[in-house]
Amino acid sequence: MSVFLARGGSAAAVLALTAQGALADVSAQDVWSDWKAYMSGMGYTFAGTESQSGGTLTVSDIAMSFPMPEAEGSASFAMPELRFVENGDGTVNIELPAEFPMTISGQEGSDKFSVEILYTHDGAPMVVSGDAAKMHYAYTTAKATLSLSQIEATGEDIPADALKASIEFTGLTSKTDMTIAGQRSYDQNIQAAGLSYDLNFKEPGGNDSALFKGQMQNLAMTSTSTVPGDASNPADFSGLVKAGLASKGNFTYGGGNGQIAVKDGNDSFDLQSSSTGGTFGFGIGQEGISYDINHQGVALNVAGSEIPFPLALNMAELGFKLAMPIMQSNEEQGFALGVTLRDFAVPEMLWGMVDPAGSLPHDPATVVLDLTGKAKLLFDLLDPKSIEAVERGQAQPGELNAVSINNFLVSAAGAKLTGTGDFTFDNTDLQTFDGMPAPDGVANIELTGANGLIDKLIQMGLVSDSDAMGARMMMGMFGVPGEGEDTLTSEIKVSGDGQIHANGQRIK
Repeated sequence: MSVFLARGGSAAAVLALTAQGALADVSAQDVWSDWKAYMSGMGYTFAGTESQSGGTLTVSDIAMSFPMPEAEGSASFAMPELRFVENGDGTVNIELPAEFPMTISGQEGSDKFSVEILYTHDGAPMVVSGDAAKMHYAYTTAKATLSLSQIEATGEDIPADALKASIEFTGLTSKTDMTIAGQRSYDQNIQAAGLSYDLNFKEPGGNDSALFKGQMQNLAMTSTSTVPGDASNPADFSGLVKAGLASKGNFTYGGGNGQIAVKDGNDSFDLQSSSTGGTFGFGIGQEGISYDINHQGVALNVAGSEIPFPLALNMAELGFKLAMPIMQSNEEQGFALGVTLRDFAVPEMLWGMVDPAGSLPHDPATVVLDLTGKAKLLFDLLDPKSIEAVERGQAQPGELNAVSINNFLVSAAGAKLTGTGDFTFDNTDLQTFDGMPAPDGVANIELTGANGLIDKLIQMGLVSDSDAMGARMMMGMFGVPGEGEDTLTSEIKVSGDGQIHANGQRIK
């Protein structure tokens, strides 16, 4: 059902196009004709009844349908009425009722579903200005809510209390510039004082349940998007990207909190979280997809039937970064991967279980990984048939050509390990390193505080003398004394012929 909802949501997204500015006149028919051209260009089948009275164009009984990917059925979207009202100053108001029901329905084989979503707001109109080639949309409302009002699947009504879902914005302002020049481009800016969401599921006739709720403050999003001029098959996402579909943007928030509570039979899980703010960057297009997520001042409280006691965890920064190609190419394409867990603090209760005497430093731990590289993607990541061919072993997924370790850091319990490195890979040599493309490059590593940590672990009885001796021999084999007390450095060089050197000494 989630696939149907996502596709239906793309049809409904036209309701969110908003911006401002007045350079020339635009008529009600101009705006509505542009909407219809967009829908037909995206491959949607459209129906609706139009009536004109003076400067007001009313469109009722609006219905759109579209195919699902891989011919897996179809879905449709319906809304009761829209009014396009000319203001007499070259601008047009798009009037939505204060309560505006929308229906998304679909069918796959004999399975059918229907979802009704209710949009409520203060009745403020969207204001359109500009001209037929460049329209500016603006929308401001004190409060806007999207709520799930009814679900029907395979001919049966789901009880009203089985699934409840709502999203509410307060102090919402949205502006969008839409330009047509062979293809459509959108430049959007959205701000909101607050956002809250609430999803609650209860098993009909049972006791299982799931709750997802939370809120965020001071939201802002900027984005740019490009839509091909002719995208006749909206189900072919790969084809749309090849034709020029692209989007990128950045979302920020000033703080928030959330809760996840799940009950499954006698098992339960509860997670409460909060943060002081964060960012979310995204992008998709022919160059690939990218995500850059960062949260500041994160606090987590976890409890559950499988957890012996509640946990309270805190971290100054939590981040994740990913960039990767999605289109097949025989040329090298860039990728990136990053993880940040900075100043991660666990409660003293946990420390007390492993270090009751306080022998170890209880300072927060940090883990940072930042990788970039080059690779060849030898299949279309957006094409289901290409993915199936790789899964069946009929096609190669790709080649790893180069990796750079820009930053590697692990800091905990008084010890710190850092490293950088650069490697290339020979994909024609899969024998030297037992099926792995032969690497060639150098890594530089520094380890601080390791001997002190080992001494303390011996005192605590967590490490035996013989195990400690083996660890120290290993460090001596790969490392040499560095600057500062209890510091080891190491230069690890790997060559394509299978040789490995540590600080100039061959170890393989």
